[in-house]
Amino acid sequence: MRRCTSCKEGVLKPDLIEGLFRAYTCSNCEGNWILVEDYLTWKRKNPEYQFPEKLKGLSEVVAEDTKRAILCPVSGVIMQKFKIVAGSEHRLDYSPAVGGIWLDKGEWELLKAEGLADSLNFLVTNEWQKKVRDSNARGTFSEVYRKRFGEETYGKVKEFREWLQTQENKADITAYLVAEDPYSAER
Repeated sequence: MRRCTSCKEGVLKPDLIEGLFRAYTCSNCEGNWILVEDYLTWKRKNPEYQFPEKLKGLSEVVAEDTKRAILCPVSGVIMQKFKIVAGSEHRLDYSPAVGGIWLDKGEWELLKAEGLADSLNFLVTNEWQKKVRDSNARGTFSEVYRKRFGEETYGKVKEFREWLQTQENKADITAYLVAEDPYSAER
């Protein structure tokens, strides 16, 4: 039996996530070691199985999150941390060496609440991580504009911008708006 990669006190025992697919659960911290291969094999054999859509009450889900680097229980290599969703500090620990994911206690429930249990393998792809980064950047810029313009003005500007994007002559409209005097022949 392998020692737990997270708490280093428990041992990883063979188990099933919700009785569905193979995992190894720590006898102490209740974290789960999942091989992506096992998860995908189960998905192929159960294509009709549907995890629930995104659930309400995400704030009620209590999930732990190992902040420090942890080692892959198979290869001993430091695992990579991958954000689950934008706006959440929770990260999955992934071992590209063996294709394994470490879920801290409660993170499986968090994935289900976010509607992501059906996409566990996708969360560790460059495509998903780019989506998370882009979403974080959007949120950051939105907050900057909200503070700079004020809530009411920001709402109006966003509404106008959305309208402007639908106009065929948006370049001309933009030039008109930014011109010091749009009725003057001088620059």
